[in-house]
Amino acid sequence: MNASALLANTLSPDAATRQTATQQLESASRENYPVYMLMLSDELRNENSQIHTRNAAGLALKNALSARDSTRQDDYSARWMALDVDARQKIKEASLLTLASPQPRAGAVAAQVVSAIAAVELPVGQWPDLVEILLGFINTSDDTNLKIATLQAIGYICETIKPEVLALRSNEILTAVIHGARKEEPSSEVQLAAVHALFNSLEFVRDNFDREGERNYIMQVVCEATQNPSVSVQVGAFECLVKIMALYYDKMAFYMEQALFGLTVMGMKHSDERVALQAVEFWTTVCEEEIELAHEAREAAEYDEPPELESKHFAKVALPEVIPVLLNLLTQQEEDADEGEWNLAMSAGTCLNYMAQAVADAIVPAVIPFIEAHIKAQDWHQREAAVMTFGSILDGPDPQVLTPLVNQALPLLIGMMNDENLHVKDTTAWTLGRICDLLIVTIKPDVHLHPLISALVNGLSDRPRIVTNCCWALMNLADQIGIYLDEYITSAPESPLSPYFEGIVSALLRVTETTANESNFRTSAYEAITSYVSHSTTDCIPVVQNTVIAILQRMEQLLNMQNQIVGVDDRNNWNELQSNLCSVVISVIRRLGGGIQPMADRIMTLILQLIQGAGKTSTVLEDAFLVVGSLAAALEAGFAPYIQAFLPFLYPALKAHEDTQLCMVAVGIIGDISRALGDQSAQYAGAFMNVLLENLQSNVLNRNVKISILSCFGDIALAIGPAFDPYLNTTMDVLRQAGSVQPNPLDFDLMDYVAQLREGILEAYTGVVTGFKNTEKAPALLPHVPSILELVHQCLADEERTDSVVKLSFGLIGDLADCFPNGQIKEHLLEEWIAHEFRSKRGMQQETKKTLRWAREVIKRANRIDPSR
Repeated sequence: MNASALLANTLSPDAATRQTATQQLESASRENYPVYMLMLSDELRNENSQIHTRNAAGLALKNALSARDSTRQDDYSARWMALDVDARQKIKEASLLTLASPQPRAGAVAAQVVSAIAAVELPVGQWPDLVEILLGFINTSDDTNLKIATLQAIGYICETIKPEVLALRSNEILTAVIHGARKEEPSSEVQLAAVHALFNSLEFVRDNFDREGERNYIMQVVCEATQNPSVSVQVGAFECLVKIMALYYDKMAFYMEQALFGLTVMGMKHSDERVALQAVEFWTTVCEEEIELAHEAREAAEYDEPPELESKHFAKVALPEVIPVLLNLLTQQEEDADEGEWNLAMSAGTCLNYMAQAVADAIVPAVIPFIEAHIKAQDWHQREAAVMTFGSILDGPDPQVLTPLVNQALPLLIGMMNDENLHVKDTTAWTLGRICDLLIVTIKPDVHLHPLISALVNGLSDRPRIVTNCCWALMNLADQIGIYLDEYITSAPESPLSPYFEGIVSALLRVTETTANESNFRTSAYEAITSYVSHSTTDCIPVVQNTVIAILQRMEQLLNMQNQIVGVDDRNNWNELQSNLCSVVISVIRRLGGGIQPMADRIMTLILQLIQGAGKTSTVLEDAFLVVGSLAAALEAGFAPYIQAFLPFLYPALKAHEDTQLCMVAVGIIGDISRALGDQSAQYAGAFMNVLLENLQSNVLNRNVKISILSCFGDIALAIGPAFDPYLNTTMDVLRQAGSVQPNPLDFDLMDYVAQLREGILEAYTGVVTGFKNTEKAPALLPHVPSILELVHQCLADEERTDSVVKLSFGLIGDLADCFPNGQIKEHLLEEWIAHEFRSKRGMQQETKKTLRWAREVIKRANRIDPSR
């Protein structure tokens, strides 16, 4: 095998040559991994080879060591560690030597290889001298290329490896990195590599930031780097400041006052957009931090506790300096900017949005003069900037402060939907959408609704990006008026939107009559239709029925076109359309409830055809299954005729362990069917339980799906009641084992998982206990009561417990007491921890308190005593 020729062929412009070479490499990696890896490392090291083949060798090495998927990464790591020690050492030596290559690109790819090996070996205690070797390269060599590549390697290592693995060497790493970033360093390339390495190392130098002297020096070097002659170094330095603010906000007051206010405001005015973007991002990050701190302060106040960290109100202090710069940047739009391109005007708008949330009412007087001065300007840049400013400050200030401004602005904004400039119309539609979403009470039905809807419906005939925003605005209008009616007017027979309902839905359906979906406008139209259906009042039901007939006709047409699909784009378009149609059908079913019965045969026939036609396209399958679940919930026992036809499609989805989302939806369908059929579902329970228990044994299935399975046990038990008895002991054993998983305070992912797991187990226990309550099989639960209450005790003793877990826990205690009203479990219900928990009400939501009171009364009846005494 000629390595150079093979690697060169992987870069060939000829697709067939490229594919053949790639397949040969993949085959070599599978059939003789040691030879493959040594061949690649030799090629990477070979200074006589072409740089593009060396680069390809390095990337192939890295890709053989690292993968995004965690399961595949475990396989790659095991394969590497199984290599002969000598072979591993040769590859590592070749990679380290290549860092000093005269070819910078070879050194750069070698840095990635070193990092990939380190990510496998360092966490398991291998390659202990690596950091020392790399630091030696930086501290003792005058070779600029070696310093750059080594700093890149350190940066990649810091980025990919958990901080605790490198904690013992963090001081030395930081010293070397900061040394390279100093203004005294003669090479700007070394400075740039050092600044990037510093960026990646910031998370694990927390101890250094705790020490004032070291923190001062780090901040000095970074601040000086923002003034470096090299623009790339300046960008990297501002990126560091953004991350430092996110990580160490509480330590920034001194530096904000001394340097950062001035540096970042000047940075936003920089002539190079790359620098200005990062300086704006700095203030966006400040605002994000202060929004979060304000939220935490409100939560702490509910518990009469001081917040862990207090806001320094940097954004409010900087308002007079920052706002004028942001407003000026908003006027720097480009006429022909790509829609998805991130530019200074977009960045400034985002920052202004966060600034409004951070400083609340104070933003209003800071921007109103700009809006008033520019909203009618001749220059479209200024008009668009004024509208963007208005739209950006709607979330944050008190609605009472904004209401008079919105009332005054609405007629003008509605008129601007006819502006001659595309950008102005687009931003106006977005701003109207924000008003509909955030300040629905400012829209007076008798004054604003008719002109507003007319303007938005007319906008549906405009350019795709304007159509998308008009759909979004119309959707928000339906959602927010619907929410308002639900909250204040129960079962309203009509809505302020009723006179416009049919016209809006018809206009949206016309928008969807196209094969194009530029700017996502067709999908947005379907989403808006879904909202109108969901919030339709009784007087609009005939329109909803006509809408679903139109949607089902489209679904039939699409299914008939399936054989005409050519190419990936056509297939993706078909899939997306079917998903859109399914979403509308789901909303109609949920709105009509049992009223969907006359169309149920047609819907199920189409959905079964869709499942057959979708093949392994999981997104379409998920949506189709969700239609089935909605139909089961709506029809209840009336769903029984469709089960036998559907089950052959359900079981393969349940066994698709590698498709997490599809499997999750399929598990949910079992719950839907069980709830719908009630005790009639007992005939299917055996098959359901077998496949669910098999899934729990899978090593491939995502652990979150397993939580859904546990919860589904409760759905089945609740549905079939005492008929669940054959599965009781197995289920309780599984739940007890799952409940024994303990959180690790140092592993936040595991803590979140355990919290969700416990919630799923509580839901399962609740279903089982409720299903057996008041039946002859209730005594079968008695042996399991101690383990159930043990889990409840753990859940309530957890300081990080969620309100939903607390509510479930109290509800489950009450269900047990209700299940055994004659004192059979009195000794358990009299335990001190239960009495203690029933005395504590602090921080509980109203619904949880209601559950607690109910449980207390049930226990009192069962024990003839008050549990809180």
